Amino acid sequence: MEHVHLAGEEEDDLYSGYNDYNPTFDSEELDNDAGFQQAVRTSHGRRPPMTAKFPGTAIGGRPLGTAFGSRIPLASSMGRPMTGAVQDGAARPMTAVRAAGYTSTMSRGSTFDPLGQSKGPAPPLEAKNEDTPEEKNKLLEKNVNDLIEESCLAHGRGDLQLSLEKAKEAGRKERALARQREQSGNADHINLDLTYSVLFNLATQYGNNEMYPEALNTYQVIVKNKMFSNAGRLKVNMANIYFKQKNYPKAIKFYRMALDQISNAHKEMRIKIMQNIGIGFIRMGQYTDAITSFEHIMSESPNIKTGFNLILCYYAIGDRERMKKSFQKLICVPLGIDEEDKYIPTNDDTKANLVIEAIKNDKLHQMERERKALAEKFIMTSAKLIAPAIETSFAAGFDWCVEMVKSSQYVELANDLEINKAITYLRQRDFNQVSAVETLRTFEKKDSRVKSAAATNLSFLFFLEKDYDQADRYADLAMTADRYNPAALINKGNTVFVRHDYAKAAEFYKEALRNDSSCTEALYNLGLTYKRLVRLEESLDCFLKLHAILRNSAQVMHQLASLYEMLEDPHQAIEWLMQLISVTPTDPHVLAKLGELYDSEGDKSQAFQYYYESFRYFPSNIEVIEWLGAYYIDTQFCEKAIQYFERATLIQPTQVKWQLMVASCYRRSGNYQRALETYKDIHRKFPDNVECLRFLVRLCTDMGLKEVQDYATKLKKVEKMKEIREQRVKSAREGSARGRRENSASSDSGQSSHGASAKGERLSARLRALPGANEPYEASSQRDIDASYVDPLGPQIERPKTAAKKRMEDDEFADEELGEDLLPE
Repeated sequence: MEHVHLAGEEEDDLYSGYNDYNPTFDSEELDNDAGFQQAVRTSHGRRPPMTAKFPGTAIGGRPLGTAFGSRIPLASSMGRPMTGAVQDGAARPMTAVRAAGYTSTMSRGSTFDPLGQSKGPAPPLEAKNEDTPEEKNKLLEKNVNDLIEESCLAHGRGDLQLSLEKAKEAGRKERALARQREQSGNADHINLDLTYSVLFNLATQYGNNEMYPEALNTYQVIVKNKMFSNAGRLKVNMANIYFKQKNYPKAIKFYRMALDQISNAHKEMRIKIMQNIGIGFIRMGQYTDAITSFEHIMSESPNIKTGFNLILCYYAIGDRERMKKSFQKLICVPLGIDEEDKYIPTNDDTKANLVIEAIKNDKLHQMERERKALAEKFIMTSAKLIAPAIETSFAAGFDWCVEMVKSSQYVELANDLEINKAITYLRQRDFNQVSAVETLRTFEKKDSRVKSAAATNLSFLFFLEKDYDQADRYADLAMTADRYNPAALINKGNTVFVRHDYAKAAEFYKEALRNDSSCTEALYNLGLTYKRLVRLEESLDCFLKLHAILRNSAQVMHQLASLYEMLEDPHQAIEWLMQLISVTPTDPHVLAKLGELYDSEGDKSQAFQYYYESFRYFPSNIEVIEWLGAYYIDTQFCEKAIQYFERATLIQPTQVKWQLMVASCYRRSGNYQRALETYKDIHRKFPDNVECLRFLVRLCTDMGLKEVQDYATKLKKVEKMKEIREQRVKSAREGSARGRRENSASSDSGQSSHGASAKGERLSARLRALPGANEPYEASSQRDIDASYVDPLGPQIERPKTAAKKRMEDDEFADEELGEDLLPE
């Protein structure tokens, strides 16, 4: 009972002290609590808490106070010593666990900031010291790598000079880096990979700039350095340089050295090197050694190029049986590509169709098409090459090749080979070869693609033979088989063009251009068609477009010059002709046309230069000869004009005017004796020429020769005969017109008598006006000559027409302008 404690015995209020609070949680007095501040500044606060508890109950053993009493430090209810309380004269340690975000300066109303962001930005990092040797080496190494990259990028852009300069600069800086490492005692840390990259890039850029000796020296530096692993492979690059220099023995030597240093694990690389060795032997003419290399490749890893080269070697040595075996090996080489059926969409699976549509024209499919096209090209070329050699005749050899192809994976090529067989006959100008036409006609019942190609070639063949009906028939057949075949449309337009239906021909050419915008034949023929339709601006537009495609086409430039001349723009015409003679500097017709244009512009010196150049290349152009002769007469150099008119006499011996001009040149130059001999020679060849007799009468009279009376008598007789002929011609004309007019009989007879009397009076006047024997030659006037004749060399001379002959494609529709390429599309 001694432990029984009754209420009211010792305490007045059982519930007193419940409004008090522990001053430990009073944060306002923490700044003034010396024990707490000491604990914060020392390591006491980080010590683990004491585990002993103070005895006593919650209401016993501790002083209590009311809310109105003074605040007295209280012990913890768990027996933990109070924060900041002093026990045994020493400050009590703080708890070892610090609350997140708790600070010693925390006061009421402060924000929660566990990361300390309110203190402002962090201080800046300490700057790296770049003056140390290691940092300098790293910076220099980075610069070298950047220069190598810039060199490679410049080469990719095609700027070879800049790429070489960057490579050289990278080499200089790399050597400076190596010296810097040696000076700092870090020679063991030299970056061999960087040195290899710099030297290799430098050698490559030397080779790209065709500085082969420098490239070889740089490669030698790499190869001889034993510290570089696998450097022996670079002997392939050195061999390639020797190959470019056409030093084939040394190239083969280095290829073999590289082959010895490459293990059998790199099979593909070894095959490529052996292929290069074989090509080198071909260039040296050692076909047997080349065959050894190619046979090894075809047994280990066959490919299309090697098979084709092997056929070439056997063809060179004339081994007929080996050619056949090699052709069989060639058509059996696997291409490693998917079938075209893979890219044909199905109607059932929508997702699969989307995938097929996405991969139908991707890079892989393009590569497969290119590989297949290359294989077909090699097979076609091989067949055309060996066909005449493997059998007794070309046709038998081609038939053997066709049979072999039909039994291989290239079945589609069989039809193309048949067409090429016929085309080969055409290329040999054997147009009458029945087998060629029959071969092409056999394709009329085959599939549309082959039928269209065969019909196109047949149309072209008949067009060349000017059998336009057959050409038109086969052009229609080709269009029916394949309406989108531009070659068929062009041939159809050609057959319409030769029938002068230019508007319809233009429609076919335009349709061909819509199907194939790069078809130059259609564009050229369309320009010619517009020219015939006098739609000059449209024709000019066609030829300007064509010139943008065919920059050096002489025919296109000539057409442009002709069009500008028709548009009355001689300056532009001259510009295009100047471009044309830069392509064909020896074309006499172009030079003559330039002379004509300069003559029309009044520039006689330039005109003479180009006319003279035209005469030099083609001394048989009568118009050029006539212009040059007249030019020398105008400039009072009659002696020089004689040689041109004498050449004209040789070209046209039946034309009397050239011989009269020669005689007149002698007369004008004062060589009367030579002029008289020339006139006498003309009179012997042309005894009825009135002009020659007149000049003979003059010369004989001036020179006092006795033949004057004979020539005068002959002149009277010839003039009388001439008048009689003119009278007969005139009477015949009047008689034919008499039936068309009333009362024409009397009027016609009156006019005839009047004309005869007038002619007789003029003849008497001319005979009376002939100069006497004592009169000088210069006293004779041109009025003494019949007005119907104009002295070809006198002051009244009419300038000769200087229009140069237009080229065949300007005047006529040339076959090469219309013809489509014989090769099947």
